[in-house]
Amino acid sequence: MRYVAIGDSFTEGMGDERPDGSPRGWADLVAAGLTAANGGAVRYANLAIRGRLLEPIVTEQLDVALAMSPAPTLISLNGGGNDMMRRGADLNHLLELTERAVLRCGAAGVRLMVLSGADPSDHLPFGRVLRRRGELLTEAVKDLTARHDILFVNVFGDAEIRRAPYWSADRLHLNGTGHRRVAGLVLGALGLPATDHRADAAPAPARRLLAEARYYREHVLPWVNRRLRGRSSGDARTAKYPDWTAAPA
Repeated sequence: MRYVAIGDSFTEGMGDERPDGSPRGWADLVAAGLTAANGGAVRYANLAIRGRLLEPIVTEQLDVALAMSPAPTLISLNGGGNDMMRRGADLNHLLELTERAVLRCGAAGVRLMVLSGADPSDHLPFGRVLRRRGELLTEAVKDLTARHDILFVNVFGDAEIRRAPYWSADRLHLNGTGHRRVAGLVLGALGLPATDHRADAAPAPARRLLAEARYYREHVLPWVNRRLRGRSSGDARTAKYPDWTAAPA
């Protein structure tokens, strides 16, 4: 088993940091689950980089994945979330890019698994727009993967993970609890032993004025500033596992 994950911050594992600050995330947990299920070592690479749009994911990252030696046996693909947060997002173009990746993996004889990202819209100031775009893209990708007989893991449609206990302070990225839930959804979709990981059923915390002001100052305004300057949180970053490594325990 040789597993490569490509994508953006969702797949990099942002929000689920180890004590040294390095991201873990659902893909690392899936690689560990694959190792346990196979009873032996699984080679793993994670090419995802935060802030990436879908086009560089299905071109640059997929180019690297398909060129690896030995070739991967499984690739997971997620992307499009950063595109949908921009004005004028072209959902048809995102679907075309996804289908291009599906066809390339099929031609290379590599199994592809496509994921939709978790839905953060309940917690964001522009959430209704993002929810509408996400629903349209998710349904289109669901139809696309069905036509090509590709495994599709619909994390966007998982109502449980929309709850506040699964999200980081920035309300855009999952926390460790959220990443564990996604790993369970993926392993279950692959037909492997998995835990239906659920957070405590506590009510969502009240949003007080001072806390909301701090949230906008620490998270929303820096994001807006990067957009105005044409910058990305992933600028100058490289993949955390750019070549084959043993899957983490």
